[in-house]
Amino acid sequence: MEELAGKLPSGIGYDWTGMSYQERLSGNQTPALYAISLIVVFLCLAALYESWSIPFSVMLVVPLGVVGALLAATFRGLTNDVYFQVGLLTTIGLSAKNAILIVEFAKDLMEKEGKGLIEATLEAVRMRLRPILMTSLAFILG
Repeated sequence: MEELAGKLPSGIGYDWTGMSYQERLSGNQTPALYAISLIVVFLCLAALYESWSIPFSVMLVVPLGVVGALLAATFRGLTNDVYFQVGLLTTIGLSAKNAILIVEFAKDLMEKEGKGLIEATLEAVRMRLRPILMTSLAFILG
């Protein structure tokens, strides 16, 4: 916008108003808010699982969801606006939910059936793959 404003004749200016003004004000806060939300989610998961390593494994999925959403938006030529950020937040939530389900199933298999870590993880992925794909496709197509 500043580049276009530089080409305007003298005496003519521009001003941010309405939604654009609000986006410009709040746009600088987005990275800090994402970081705080990741910390809060991590601490909630740590309290839920009473472990520091299990929430870490769940949170490892979040960067993959973010990278996938950013690549898809870049290839489609979409702009980084409020709607994109809401969609990005929803994608992060969906990927974290799927990871929580897989970790929960694997944890139950390890505790109740005495399976090893890799065996329990593979079994949990096999059990949850179809529901995860159905949810993700409904999210993408719907």
